[in-house]
Formats: sequence, structure tokens, C-alpha cells
Amino acid sequence: MHHDALQLFGLRVKQLRLSKNISQEELGALSNLDRTYISGIERGKRNVSLKNILQIASALGVPALELFNIPEFKG
Repeated sequence: MHHDALQLFGLRVKQLRLSKNISQEELGALSNLDRTYISGIERGKRNVSLKNILQIASALGVPALELFNIPEFKG
């Protein structure tokens, strides 16, 4: 379950990033995170801290809660 949650969260970040038409590198710069870290998140390989979730949400221009707007999370 934990691994699946990371993958679903990563896919949501990627979906929002692509909807804003920005690259991983641009998202990294906007959120003060490395591009490789963004890539790891999107691939479900990183367990993201609350601080970084807030930075990513801000960089994407969405409320942090929007990053968790994933139907599979609602069960």
C-alpha cells in the first residue's frame, strides 16, 4: 500500500506539472528542489516531506491538497 501511494502521488505531481506545461527542471527550480528529486517523486521512489509537498504545490500554483486529489486515495 505504501509503495502504491508513493506511485499514485508521483503520478499526480506529474499530471499537474504537465498540465502547467513545465519541465521537471523548471519545477525543480520553482520549488528549490533538484530535478532528480522531482523525477524520483514522479516515479514513486521518494517519500516526500511535508515541507517539500508545500514547495511543490506552491511552484505548481495549486493548494497542497490538490496534490492528493487522487481517486484511488479515496477508496
